[in-house]
Amino acid sequence: MAMKRRTNTKNPPMFSHEFVIQNHADIVACVAMVFVVGLMFQVSSPLASLFIALHHNATVPVPVGPSGGQTMDMVFYTNGWKDVPAIFFYLLIAVVMHQIVQEYLLDKINRKLHLSKIKHAKFNESGQLLSFYLVSMVWAVDIIWRENLFSIRLLWEGYPHVYMTFMFKFFFIVQIAYWLHIFPELYFQKVKREDMAARIQYASLYLAFIVGAYVFSYTRVALCLLVLQYVVEALFHASRLLAYADKGDVARPLYKLHNGLFVLGRLGSISLAVIDLSQGNFNTFFFRLNALVAVCLLQAWLMWNFITFHLRRKRQSGYGSSSGSGLTSRPKKTQQEKAKQRKEMKAKSKDQDDTQEEQDDLPEVDQNTKKTLRQRK
Repeated sequence: MAMKRRTNTKNPPMFSHEFVIQNHADIVACVAMVFVVGLMFQVSSPLASLFIALHHNATVPVPVGPSGGQTMDMVFYTNGWKDVPAIFFYLLIAVVMHQIVQEYLLDKINRKLHLSKIKHAKFNESGQLLSFYLVSMVWAVDIIWRENLFSIRLLWEGYPHVYMTFMFKFFFIVQIAYWLHIFPELYFQKVKREDMAARIQYASLYLAFIVGAYVFSYTRVALCLLVLQYVVEALFHASRLLAYADKGDVARPLYKLHNGLFVLGRLGSISLAVIDLSQGNFNTFFFRLNALVAVCLLQAWLMWNFITFHLRRKRQSGYGSSSGSGLTSRPKKTQQEKAKQRKEMKAKSKDQDDTQEEQDDLPEVDQNTKKTLRQRK
């Protein structure tokens, strides 16, 4: 698929950094097409399917019927090393989709808004994340509906949850691939050094917990936790996009709603991760306890950043109001006013010199008389 690019009068040299950055979507799409075309030939089909298809499938008998006496064989999936090539392939797809959203949606909106460079970068970041969060939320809710995971008790029933359906596993493969694609996008999007730290931080946190949940069979709980997290984050980025689009009357209520949901999301995440010791749904006590501590520490860290951010903002606004209530300093004179004042002073001095010359031309008696009249006046 050819990407639409901006026309540039100066073409960069082949295989230079600028050339790769401008054409990275086309290059990545060509690499992905190599794997797709490989499926058409018998020689390369086994290798190509390793990157595209999902592996580690198993046939498991599942009880059916009201009494559960009958069984039916169903295909489920587990995790394994063959997931790595699949993650790499869908990472390439994520890069292509990133560029499609950028070229055909965000760039067109940016041309109408005329944002500054700083706001332009944040607008693009929020736009990309919001589109991913919305797709992931709809997808995750559909899986929860199909798997009937609305009951908290079912999240831990039969743990560890080794077997997954096709869509369940595919969801986690795509999630891992998306958060991995953030790192090459730092180079492709020419992200500044001061902006890299924040993106690397949240991408690494998402990867650590999603990969951990996928490898250690916490998929059901992780799915619900991701829905809670994505709802809060989607609301925040939607508010920021509206604020940059000069829709402050809509953005301000959404920011307040986000603040409330952020606290509820932290409490809900901790509640879902609580260990059920009475049922014994855990591998080992030490392992499950460490998982709970990790989730709690992450929620505490997010809550701490949230509180400090709002306290700092409130302090800065307080300083601004106190400085505004002070005495206003005299405005500085402009260059035109100074030049006008100097001109007036020269004219006044010239008038005094002319008056003095006229007075010197008069006789002494007339000079004294005119001086006396001017003093009386």
